[in-house]
Amino acid sequence: MLDPARGYDLIGDVHGCAHTLERLLERLGYSRRSGVWRHPQRMALFLGDIVDRGPRVREALHLVHDMVEAGQAQCIMGNHEFYALGWSTPAPPGSGKQFVREHTPRHARLIRQTLEQFEDHPGDWRDFLGWFQSLPLLIDGGRFRLVHACWDGSLIEALRAIYPDARVDEAFVKASAVPGSFASRVFNRLLRGTDMRLPDGLTLTSEDGFTRASFRTKFWEDDPQTYGDIVFQPDALPDWVARTPLTEEEKNELLRYGEHEPLLFVGHYWRSGKPAPIRANLACLDYSAVLYGKLVAYRLDQETRLDPHKFVWVEVERPEAPR
Repeated sequence: MLDPARGYDLIGDVHGCAHTLERLLERLGYSRRSGVWRHPQRMALFLGDIVDRGPRVREALHLVHDMVEAGQAQCIMGNHEFYALGWSTPAPPGSGKQFVREHTPRHARLIRQTLEQFEDHPGDWRDFLGWFQSLPLLIDGGRFRLVHACWDGSLIEALRAIYPDARVDEAFVKASAVPGSFASRVFNRLLRGTDMRLPDGLTLTSEDGFTRASFRTKFWEDDPQTYGDIVFQPDALPDWVARTPLTEEEKNELLRYGEHEPLLFVGHYWRSGKPAPIRANLACLDYSAVLYGKLVAYRLDQETRLDPHKFVWVEVERPEAPR
């Protein structure tokens, strides 16, 4: 699937920021020819979450889809593409649900901008849902890897025994409606990441009003001692929770991506500040573009350790200025 002679530009979560994506591609040396953004030597690799939240979801999807169809890009599935599939896919009998992704008020808010932008283009939306179904959940390029949220080697090995190219089918999406099923575990781990329950029945309410009983965790710390050592999300833990020691059982449950494994690129986690590696073989390229942060790329060539100088980004304008 990947041409070793090409360089790759890995691009984080777009979330409907189509004009910002065009500015980033221009900065990376791509130009639009015959309706498709192209580079003479390089290929773009998108980390998913092209849809939802932003002002120009339809335009962003056409841009990325057309690049993929023309052989100028590849794109993996993000949790929001999976949410769109789940929103539209009937749940299997006995699951207790009408759709794989239940039509709750919160879920409706997350997908609202996308559905509104396709109201006058229902055929377009059906086509894109079919395209989402074709997206792989990961790309393994040997010396580098892409997954939207978390690389779980054992789960991926089991997945690829069934779907060698990591492209799942509608039956797999339907099976994910059953909590605890293999399909549910794959989607939750690879597209949403790892988490841990808060202690003593505590809940936290995020800035967007969502109340949670768990928090997102790092999957690469080698010797964590406290909850604060493993938290990886925009919302900080209360100080007393951050200082809480991890039990041996909790430590053993943590996933660890080794420092000597291939380069790994993820999106998903809403980082802020100046883009930089998390460590020498791990980078998150989601810098909150749709919250007026940065749309970030990493220019990958033949290196086996990340170079802090190869991050490229554009600031997102308020609001996206017309072109």
